[in-house]
Amino acid sequence: MPLKNTSSAALPFSGYQSLPDEVCQQRILAAKEKLGKRLVMLGHHYQRSDVFQHADFTGDSLKLSRLAANSAADYIVFCGVHFMAEVADILSRPEQIAILPDLSAGCSMADMATLARVERAWRELKAVCDPDTTFTPVTYINSAADLKAFCGEHGGIVCTSSNATKILEWSFAQREKVLFFPDQHLGRWSGHKMGIPLDEMVLWDWDQPLGGLTPEQIRKARIILWNGLCSVHMMFQPSHIRRFRQEHPDGFVISHPECSFEVCELSDFVGSTETIIKTVTEAKPGTRWLVGTELNLVNRLAEQFKGEGKVVQFMASTVCMCSTMARIDPQHLAWCLENLVAGHVVNQIKVPDEEAELARVALQRMLDAS
Repeated sequence: MPLKNTSSAALPFSGYQSLPDEVCQQRILAAKEKLGKRLVMLGHHYQRSDVFQHADFTGDSLKLSRLAANSAADYIVFCGVHFMAEVADILSRPEQIAILPDLSAGCSMADMATLARVERAWRELKAVCDPDTTFTPVTYINSAADLKAFCGEHGGIVCTSSNATKILEWSFAQREKVLFFPDQHLGRWSGHKMGIPLDEMVLWDWDQPLGGLTPEQIRKARIILWNGLCSVHMMFQPSHIRRFRQEHPDGFVISHPECSFEVCELSDFVGSTETIIKTVTEAKPGTRWLVGTELNLVNRLAEQFKGEGKVVQFMASTVCMCSTMARIDPQHLAWCLENLVAGHVVNQIKVPDEEAELARVALQRMLDAS
């Protein structure tokens, strides 16, 4: 049986802060060996390499959570960010414990849509139309558990970067409009792929009354896009692509749909992290790729395929990493695992039961629809 959360008796992190990376690596391996099958470690594609190398499973957040739930492990250590560990807790068995090695590993995009802001938007939409009969709320999986629960309660659904268009099709079959949060760019690109005109996708500014929109704009809109974004993917600019095409006219450009509409429009391919990996993997040897997504993933692809003569280069001219995910370092990971070995659970992520139940409703709708 897994341990209960006994953080108060845990080994303090202060004893790990100054440990050299190489010492941490050895202690991580030793702790993993002692924990054996009781532990499963998950590594998101954007995780730093000195942590990513220890993962039992690698991938995007939903894939990893489902793999962990189907494992025999008692402990799910998620080397990602907070919302990912929440999804792991929601989808895992009741006896499994989800852990985030550093609680400060969050997601700035997810933080842009809070439950209070979304509930206020829902109330304000009542001034124009009844949102419960007019709007399907759709939350990107990159969001807090309480927003997934909000969607579960209000007939809504969750989407990922790979199934967003299909989820929008499901949503429009339920109601005539969609409120999409937190990432405006994924929503806009997905709507565009469905043929929805840009002027029928309007931006809801959560700092403004009625989202900064007029009642006429809301009535005309098919998708209301939340004013949220990923700071990493917003580093990529159309000028980066134009320069690449001038220098390498035979090269290919692939971007994540969290990039701006202009970047996606100029790209040869647009897709999730899994799609990016698959596309580059299946490409012919000797091809050159400009990739618009997080640096750690791009660097791994570049290293993996250089033997095939493929050149995989990062789109931005400046370093662009997921800095919050990078807070999970070898020191935090060693501390987390050695506490488990010593009989202590630290940094457990536990979604309240009622919230988790509603979030599962929204997630199951997604799984059924896609």
